[in-house]
Amino acid sequence: MTQTASNRIVLGYIIGALGACFFSTKGILIKLALIEDVDAITTLTWRMIIALPFFILIGYFGYRRRAAETDGKLLTAKSLFIVGAIGSLGYYLASYLDFAGLTYISAQFDRLILLTYPIFVVLIGAIFQGRQLKPQMLVALFISYGGLAVIFARDLQLDGQSTIIGALLVLGAALSYAVYQVLAKPHIDRIGARLFTSIAMTAAGIVVITHFFIVNDLSDLSLPPRAMVLMFAVATISTVIPAYLISISIGMVGPEPTAVIGNISTLVTIGLAVSILGEPFTLWHAAGAAMVLIGVISFTQMDRLAKEAAARKAQIPS
Repeated sequence: MTQTASNRIVLGYIIGALGACFFSTKGILIKLALIEDVDAITTLTWRMIIALPFFILIGYFGYRRRAAETDGKLLTAKSLFIVGAIGSLGYYLASYLDFAGLTYISAQFDRLILLTYPIFVVLIGAIFQGRQLKPQMLVALFISYGGLAVIFARDLQLDGQSTIIGALLVLGAALSYAVYQVLAKPHIDRIGARLFTSIAMTAAGIVVITHFFIVNDLSDLSLPPRAMVLMFAVATISTVIPAYLISISIGMVGPEPTAVIGNISTLVTIGLAVSILGEPFTLWHAAGAAMVLIGVISFTQMDRLAKEAAARKAQIPS
């Protein structure tokens, strides 16, 4: 590996880590919005209303640059629809399930469940791309979900059935986001991270706003000043900035490494949840969080080593 390639990988990890840190503020801001009596779909709608101009403007300039490089053959109606559908999966369905789940569970538990999406990324590869899972990887998977079970059992005693509902919603969000990452990679490679993210987020924004007006009135968007500050924060700090950073990271190092570096978001979320929201952090939560982190990192590390071994084997002439 050349020095330039090595530097690119390091930069990709740094960008992915920054994106993960910005994304980690989302659960905290949504919890604060719930305190202000702003429901999930309203928060999600304001998030997109504020963010859409950024995505459209950045996407316009990104398209002009990429189209010039490809003689105007960058996008077709079919590819535009596909990227929009992928964006709706990752930033409408996954986000809506996550926002709804936060109504029932703590920001810490939410982030830990979302943290397992790299496992889904690898499992999708195993199911649909024929990649093998070693027994050690299954042990790591068991450890990770065992950690979730520890926290789930603890919170179930405190919050009852709401813990079950919230956990299932957020688990659905994790699966949706994993599918999004797998589907996004080839399109990011073809049209670039900036343009892909702009199209994906614009399409998701249109779906979110349509959803809102199907079930709500325009007057429901009227919020007090304190709540509006939170809406702007969710749209910019937790959406626009990390969306581009994560897409750039995926384009530079791939979905699996980006997913692994995203583990840092858990520590940031726990720190913010305890200090800002006053959520409890008991020995049960610490043990569960440690198991999730160990399981996810071990699982994805073993997957990386397996892929590297397969690549080396493929290069050996038969």
